[in-house]
Amino acid sequence: MSHHPQLPRRSAAEQLRLDAMLRELFEHRLCFHEVIGFRITSLDPAAPKLEFAMRPDLIGHYLHGRLHGGVIATALDAVAGLAVTVAIAEKFNDESAEQVAHRFGRVGTIDLRTDYLHQGIGKKFTATGRITRLGGRIASVQMTLENDAGLLIATGGASYVIS
Repeated sequence: MSHHPQLPRRSAAEQLRLDAMLRELFEHRLCFHEVIGFRITSLDPAAPKLEFAMRPDLIGHYLHGRLHGGVIATALDAVAGLAVTVAIAEKFNDESAEQVAHRFGRVGTIDLRTDYLHQGIGKKFTATGRITRLGGRIASVQMTLENDAGLLIATGGASYVIS
């Protein structure tokens, strides 16, 4: 459902520009994301996904060789932020890439909860975000992090201010 029913949805070309801009923003312009190595693997509004590879410098404890808890929380926060941005882009689907980018600039994390379920062991990890509520001022998101074997490593919930 378009936020402005009288206005046409952005063109396919503009949607491609928006997708490319979101990839650039989330993978490179957010510098800490680049440090961890996040890559967007899906911009599906229902469940956008980020993925990253295990590396020695992401290990939390040298004896155990598992992913640092802070990296897990960051991955959940990052994918939730992506989910909110994609949801906003859908809600205001008549707006240009630049207008959506301007809206993203006003998004901020209010709270983030992480439930650590299994040790962060794996070669690759995938984080998925799902919007549970997109209000006028607050967005709520549920997130998951799985390893390459499909094991659920962590879940999370977060709230974001969006205006």
